[in-house]
Amino acid sequence: MVEAFVRLLCPECKKDWETKPTDLPGLRQNFSCPGCHATRRLAEFMRTEYDLDTLKQLR
Repeated sequence: MVEAFVRLLCPECKKDWETKPTDLPGLRQNFSCPGCHATRRLAEFMRTEYDLDTLKQLR
């Protein structure tokens, strides 16, 4: 079984990382960057539209 992941990119500090969709809150909920602690809606941290679509399908 292949595990899905999404790529995130902080709009403030540009930190990028990967995580499992199940480890994330809902798209409209606030999320904080583990690097600089900037807080925005989770959808704003998605690196690409593909990552956003992956998260929508698996949440």
